[in-house]
Amino acid sequence: MLLRVVRSLREQITLAKVHETQPTYYLTIVGIGLAEAMASGAEALQARMARLPDFLDQARLNLRHVPRLFRDLGIEMLAKQREWLKTLPLAESLRHPAEEAFVREEFRPSPHLYKRIATHHMGCFLSPEEIVRELEREIEETQALLEHEAAAIAPGRPWQHVVHELPRPAGGAMGVYRAIIDDLAHHCVAQGLTTPDLLEESPVKVEGIPEFMRPVRSNAAFSMPPSHPPRGGTFFIQDAGEGARVPADYRLLAAHETLPGHHLLDTCRWRQENPIRRHIEFPIFYEGWASFAEELLFETGFFAGPTDRLLMAKRRFWRAMRGQADFNLHMRRQSIEETADTLIAQGMVPVRAMAMVRRYALKPGYQLAYTIGRRRFRRLFDTYRRGDGRAADFVRRVLVQGEIGFDHLERIIGEGG
Repeated sequence: MLLRVVRSLREQITLAKVHETQPTYYLTIVGIGLAEAMASGAEALQARMARLPDFLDQARLNLRHVPRLFRDLGIEMLAKQREWLKTLPLAESLRHPAEEAFVREEFRPSPHLYKRIATHHMGCFLSPEEIVRELEREIEETQALLEHEAAAIAPGRPWQHVVHELPRPAGGAMGVYRAIIDDLAHHCVAQGLTTPDLLEESPVKVEGIPEFMRPVRSNAAFSMPPSHPPRGGTFFIQDAGEGARVPADYRLLAAHETLPGHHLLDTCRWRQENPIRRHIEFPIFYEGWASFAEELLFETGFFAGPTDRLLMAKRRFWRAMRGQADFNLHMRRQSIEETADTLIAQGMVPVRAMAMVRRYALKPGYQLAYTIGRRRFRRLFDTYRRGDGRAADFVRRVLVQGEIGFDHLERIIGEGG
C-alpha cells in the first residue's frame, strides 16, 4: 500500500505536475494556511504572513506552461482571495501578485497519463474499458430507478420535473443542516455505526464556503484538519445565508459529507495508531465510502419511501454522468463545450454545466471516484451481508483499517477481521 502511495506521489510530481500548471494549487494553500494560522492566534498568523511573499515568489517560479483554463480559474480565485486578504492585517509588502504565468491552449494531460491517473492515482485499478463499462452500467441502472420512482410519485411526468417540484425545507440553511446532522448523529449512534464519545471528540461544524475558495468548490464540501487525535471537521455549504435555498436532497447531502460519510471516515482515519495510515487517502475510497454511506442509511432505516429513493437514484445518476464527462474530456473524446452539452442534455442548467466541467479540468480522474468507489463498496457490502453480517459490523471493519486499497480491504473483510 505504501509503495502505491509513493509511486502515485512520484508520478504526480514528475508527470501530472500540478505545481507547474495550476495557480489555484498555490492559492488554495495560501487561503487554507492563513485561515488555519488565524485560528491558532496572532503569533501564528504573523509567522505565516512573513513567509507569504517567499512562498508566492516560489510559486511564480514553479508555474510554467499554464493552460488558459487554469489561468482563468486562478485569476477568478485570486480576485476572491484579494478581497478576503483586504480584511486581514496584512502589510502591503506581503500582498504579492501570484497570477503571472505562461499560457498555452491545451490543459489536459496526455491520454496515456490520464489512464495512469485514473487507474493508479485515483485507486480504481481498472482499465479504461472497464471504467467505461462501470459508468454505463450505473447510468442504465439509475435511469431505470429514476423512471420507476418518479412514476410512483407523479405518473406520466419526466423524472427531472418530478425532482424539480419536490418540496424544499423552510428556514435558514445553517439551521436546516445543523438539525439534520444532529438527527444523523443520533441515528448512527443508535445503529452502532459510531459512538457518543467519538462524536464528542470530533464534532461537526457547518460554515459557508470562504469567498476565496468558491471558484474551485462545488455546492458543498468537507474538511478535517490533520490532527491525532482528530479535533473535528467542517461541512462547508455554498449558500449559507438566511434566504439560501436548500436542495431537496439536503439530507442525503449531509449524510455524504458528515455522518456516516466523510466526517466519520476522516475521524476514524485520524484516530489510527499507525501514523502512515492516518495520512493515506485514495479518492476512490474517500468518495466511494461517502457515496455508499448514503445507501447505508436505507439499510438501517433512516431513509425510506419513493421520494428518498428517487433522490438517491438522482444523486447516483449525476455522479455517473460526471464520471463519464471527466473520462470523455480528459481522454480527448470531447471538448469542454461538448462535455457540458452532454450534461445539459440530461437537464442540467447550462451555466452550472459549464462551471462544473471547467472545475473537473483541475482534477483529472477525480469524478470517477464516486461511482467506481460506490459500486465497489456496494458489492463488498452485499457479499458481507449474505453471510448474515450486520451493517454496524461492516462499518467498523471497514473504517478501522484506514483508506487502504480495495484489494487489501476485500481480503481483510473476507478473513473476518
